[in-house]
Amino acid sequence: MWDVMLQDDSGSRVKIAGHPTRISALAQMLTLESAAAQQQHYLVEGPGTPELATNRDLYLHVLRTGRDARAASWSLSAFLRSLWKVSAGLRTRASLSPDEVGALFAAAGSTPPPPFDPAWSGKDLSLTGDPETYADWERVLLSQIADLEDFVTHPSSRDAKGVQAPRPAGTGARPTPALWRNFDPAAYAECAVAGSFGGWHRDDGARVPRTGAPDHSPVRELPDITWRELSRLIVCGQIFE
Repeated sequence: MWDVMLQDDSGSRVKIAGHPTRISALAQMLTLESAAAQQQHYLVEGPGTPELATNRDLYLHVLRTGRDARAASWSLSAFLRSLWKVSAGLRTRASLSPDEVGALFAAAGSTPPPPFDPAWSGKDLSLTGDPETYADWERVLLSQIADLEDFVTHPSSRDAKGVQAPRPAGTGARPTPALWRNFDPAAYAECAVAGSFGGWHRDDGARVPRTGAPDHSPVRELPDITWRELSRLIVCGQIFE
């Protein structure tokens, strides 16, 4: 059992809820932190054994999260806005454990998204180098959210390669490719992990290998995941097939 605890300035702790999995506890902690009117210190107490130790573990978890979001009729824009909202409690971290990445996606699928901010469309979201920090990852994510809003007001047609984001006059600089291939949470989530970390298997029912190609990707242990890797993950969600 894992407990979500609220710690006050004196160090005293109050149990908020108990969870049967570490990821569900971490997800509630992220949700609580994102909803707090003022900064609150939450933590999770329980066994430290990771739940998501390999790329296969992470893939299956995120695959389920995306499918659940699609079954609940979430739009991809809403899912990514919620992902942005619940990530706020992680902004000071240099990297995340695989369990925390899994919790981030789980929290996104269960937290009401904030409304789209029109200022994001005209904001300069460019990067001066590789995305190394939370702030850089946030720029990548907001760029995707702004693209999805542009698709609503400026519909574009798909060709053999995908769909080009319209990015009309007044659009701020964006660090992401204009090409889009995935437009629902399930496809985005599956492609995000398959393209960045692998872990898929043909029997999962989401990915069909090419003729003569292996029917799975190699399973490997995952160390902590950097913001650069998380930025690549969400770009894979957008463009990987």
